[in-house]
Amino acid sequence: MIRRLIVTSLTAATLSILGPGALCALPANAGTGAEETPSRTSIAVRSSLGTSWGTANEHEARGALSLSKLFLVDYALRHGDGSATDRELGERMIRFSDDGAASAMEGKYPQAINAIAAEYGLTATRSGAGDWSTAITSSADVADFLHAKQLRDAGSPIFTWMATAGDTAADGTVQDWGTARVPGVLGTKWGWSDLGAPEVASASYGTGFAVVALTRGTPEDQTADVLGALPNVVIDVLGVPAWLVPR
Repeated sequence: MIRRLIVTSLTAATLSILGPGALCALPANAGTGAEETPSRTSIAVRSSLGTSWGTANEHEARGALSLSKLFLVDYALRHGDGSATDRELGERMIRFSDDGAASAMEGKYPQAINAIAAEYGLTATRSGAGDWSTAITSSADVADFLHAKQLRDAGSPIFTWMATAGDTAADGTVQDWGTARVPGVLGTKWGWSDLGAPEVASASYGTGFAVVALTRGTPEDQTADVLGALPNVVIDVLGVPAWLVPR
């Protein structure tokens, strides 16, 4: 994906892998590297080029927020009863981050989050003491999950629903920050906390890649941190010489 940001260094074969959506320049404010990413944010990137990248804290367990809905929906779609109700709840959960739909789904499949964590080898992911909203995960786990699904289950409705997410969530939150701003992204799931200090999450996919960020801060904080880390993603994940990357 991001390798297309510096198209002069690429071959046509690589471009065909990374997809048409990434033909754009780095955002004007992109400039800091992974070592400069504030510790408030954890970022993980997984690429079909066989490489991965993350901030030093990508494996740190944090609140999953509404990213846990990805695990609930994946379980229901593949291991549930196949009902139209499950599909309807799943769509509401992914496109509009509907909390009521998530509670109904978890009530039906209380084992879902832990089962998906075991199936995908997500070592930092587990259900919470209360409900889905208290589950924990890491940016690395969510990126691994999304990338594995791209390889094993590319036709999952989860990707369609992420790509058609509502401009506003069921509770009126505008869904537009963080990894959704990465060039080449095709779909995103967001998360946020309504209690205590601000905390947000975003998980996105594009052709051949997945990128996830968890932030103890605001949506604006996360967007700044994600875009600031882009140059090092280009260098570390895609093997582009540092001197070719705009700073």
